[in-house]
Amino acid sequence: MKRFSFFAMALLMCTITFAQQALWGGAPVVSPEIHSDNTVTFRLKAPKAVRVQITGDFLPKQIIKTEHGESEAPGIVDLTEGKEGVWEFTTPEPLQPELYGYAFVVDGLRMMDPANVYMIRDVATVTNVFIIGGGRADLYKVNAVPHGTVSRMWYHSPTLNMDRRLTVYTPAGYETSGKRYPVFYLLHGAGGDEEAWIALGRTSQILDNLIAQGKAKPMIVVMTNGNAWQQAAPGEAPAGFTVPSMRPAERAAAPEGGFELSFPDIVKFVDKTFRTIPNKKNRAIAGLSMGSFHSCNISKYYPDMFDYVGLFSGASTGNDKSTCPVYTDFEGKLKVQFAKKPALYFIACGKTDFVYKGVSDFRSLLDKNGFKYEYLESDEGHIWKNWRIYLTEFAPKLFK
Repeated sequence: MKRFSFFAMALLMCTITFAQQALWGGAPVVSPEIHSDNTVTFRLKAPKAVRVQITGDFLPKQIIKTEHGESEAPGIVDLTEGKEGVWEFTTPEPLQPELYGYAFVVDGLRMMDPANVYMIRDVATVTNVFIIGGGRADLYKVNAVPHGTVSRMWYHSPTLNMDRRLTVYTPAGYETSGKRYPVFYLLHGAGGDEEAWIALGRTSQILDNLIAQGKAKPMIVVMTNGNAWQQAAPGEAPAGFTVPSMRPAERAAAPEGGFELSFPDIVKFVDKTFRTIPNKKNRAIAGLSMGSFHSCNISKYYPDMFDYVGLFSGASTGNDKSTCPVYTDFEGKLKVQFAKKPALYFIACGKTDFVYKGVSDFRSLLDKNGFKYEYLESDEGHIWKNWRIYLTEFAPKLFK
């Protein structure tokens, strides 16, 4: 019995030792290190590497030439090798408050920072992240305020004949208040899914902070999966660990306008499952890029469903060659929608966004018809930095 106890104790000590090595030995250097002046130092121990670089959205953009023309990409710079094979780079200037993403490139191979466990997936790209606090970026942080609840839920869509997944934020106190709440439907862009806004958009942090500050009304936020061919985010459906893609093969099998036509399935599920205020005045819809296209079409196809509409970095022009009723008679549907006087029609776009001209053309159409809307123009382009800004500006305008 004593011998058994000795071996059991030895085994326990080995387990603790290995656990401590995994916990404390996995990060031999500090990276990123945010200094008091908001410059940031990145480090990687790679004694056998020939060249180590870092790429991130805090670096000057680089222009990439493709078969479709030129596009912007995050910049890339070299690290300098120091003692014991530790490579290092410090930003030459302080970084402005923001959520930033980055990755290392070691001898041409992209890799994560082993000293930073915080990562986010955007379509098929994973990046490390960190936050420089201050100003608007404080809304992206978890602060000492009451917190809402984030749930992943499944619903059945009779229109698409499949079970589908969505993410729902309920505000602090929802579980015990007994109150009914307005609902904000927030849609992702191409390549995204029901995880995009909650991870990359920092939706729960933004809403927690805005509500706590009294700048936004307590609301339910529903983050859908806008890919009509897809049950759920990659890895979260019976299809298994599929490779995320902007244009998967399954897309061809999706019915035209399937997401827009099936949207009432989502609204019915939400109204049945949560304590909502189920009327137009207490519903909002907004989305980025493809989600903007969806929001534009859904709100005009169902003009009595949403009183608040937000188009972030995108719009729609209709398609009269289409046989799908969602896309035909584009201007006619807009006229019906605006005749019903939506409480807010909000458009936002970056100055260098590749969709800028399309958004300008859409605004010209609205101006020609005398349709009232609010417009916000920001710097930079088709990036999450802008979409987080638009969310922080749009949410406080809702349900007033």
